[in-house]
Amino acid sequence: MKVQHFLARDRFQSLLDRLMEAGYEVIGPRVRDHAILFDALSTVEQLPLGITDEQAPGHYRLEHSDNGHYFDWANGPQAIKPLTFAPRETLWKSEQQPDGRLIFREQPPEAQPTAVIGVRACDLAALSIHDRHFLNGANPDPHYRERRRNLFLVAVNCMRSAATCFCTATGDGPRVQHGFDLALSELDEGFVVEAHTQEGKAILDALETTLASHDQLEQVEAGIERAASQQTRRLPEGSLPEMLQASVAHPHWQSLNDRCLTCGNCTAVCPTCFCQTHVDELSLDGQTATHSRQWESCFNPDHSYIHGTVIRAERPQRYRQWLTHKFGTWVEQYGRSGCVGCGRCIAWCPVGIDVTEELAALSKAPDTAPSVTPDSAPENAPSQAPDGEGRQ
Repeated sequence: MKVQHFLARDRFQSLLDRLMEAGYEVIGPRVRDHAILFDALSTVEQLPLGITDEQAPGHYRLEHSDNGHYFDWANGPQAIKPLTFAPRETLWKSEQQPDGRLIFREQPPEAQPTAVIGVRACDLAALSIHDRHFLNGANPDPHYRERRRNLFLVAVNCMRSAATCFCTATGDGPRVQHGFDLALSELDEGFVVEAHTQEGKAILDALETTLASHDQLEQVEAGIERAASQQTRRLPEGSLPEMLQASVAHPHWQSLNDRCLTCGNCTAVCPTCFCQTHVDELSLDGQTATHSRQWESCFNPDHSYIHGTVIRAERPQRYRQWLTHKFGTWVEQYGRSGCVGCGRCIAWCPVGIDVTEELAALSKAPDTAPSVTPDSAPENAPSQAPDGEGRQ
């Protein structure tokens, strides 16, 4: 068992100071636009002290808390995904020479050492999934790799869960388990701190700490257990991949037609979604062009556009694609579900669609004949089964 230390609350600023002295740009949670978002951080006064959140389907509000904690909130709409998988970035540029030749220049990623404070267990699990996708294939993504290797992660054990959290159902929280450099557990009088890497130990050794007492460790365990017990949302029992493959024509999909707006909010706030598209922009004089990658959503009709045909033209088909991939075929690709139980898609859906409720409905035998047909396809084309999410 790793040795755990205690950092007094009035010495919390020293953690930020040591990180900045080590050359890191520090990023942490801050209140902006009535939400908690990650932003540049230089003092602990910028953290959301005495702020908590209220979340429900289609509902997110910040409220004042009396306990004086910095991390008494579950999560905001923004995970750490933008720090590694940029929402938009230029991959290369081309320029036409006077003799008509085209010169292509790769645009290396701009990445500097960055320390992120306040990373939750669900987001660490999501980062691990992205590592498998972007780094562990035959051709690792150089932009993701550069940003990823420059991250120093200060995780926080959750002592409180929002009503939308269900990380216990996916096995990803509320305790941080892997992928961090330092872990904090917040108590009234300060923080229990644990180093998980050599880089984390170097920062911890530079802090003025004491060994955590038995009582402090018991408070941490009680807080984590409390956060777990607050979660009431569950996933259906049994194999979700098998259930979803068997329910491809379930009539419940059609019920989403009157609810889902296909706005893509769920994919935008999801810490694991990695759909992307590529765009080319030509300068006004026609001499230069930039090729960029940006986030995409499988809820957009263009995502399934192939040779003049939109494969998933109807809204229920797009939601089915997202849910079936997230909880079904993702397991075939990465050995686990693509959901980490953060609940963001529930809170930030403008009509309050709850993935746990949709899965529960799909797991039950339909009472009527199927009313949803397989995805439309051009004549003589092969039928379209739910496929992978990322379009490269």
